[in-house]
Amino acid sequence: MFDREMVLSLLVQVREGLEKILKRTARLKTADDFIDTEEGEQIFDGICMQFMAVGENIKRIDCLTDGTLLADYPDADWTGAMGFRDIIAHQYFRLDPEEVFSIVKDDLKPLLSGIEKIIQKVE
Repeated sequence: MFDREMVLSLLVQVREGLEKILKRTARLKTADDFIDTEEGEQIFDGICMQFMAVGENIKRIDCLTDGTLLADYPDADWTGAMGFRDIIAHQYFRLDPEEVFSIVKDDLKPLLSGIEKIIQKVE
């Protein structure tokens, strides 16, 4: 069995990070919104930090639960979230705004939904 309180704390942090990303990007219409203005660049930088924190916490959750908890929720791309954290950390200056925009628009809601389901189960 895993440390339920620790895992729950990490899950809540992930949920908060994903919600911040969605809130900060709600007004963006295209990937160019990340690069056309200084405000867009600041949003890009900020959400990338949130993506790193989210990915790191997902890695910790997976480790603390011996890979069993996340596996019960295959609708979310957990491996992709963890891998994206590594890409941001090690190749930040090579990030493609189109890819980041696509992840925000297409992949975050299923990830958030999975996190919410897991929180309900762990609570």
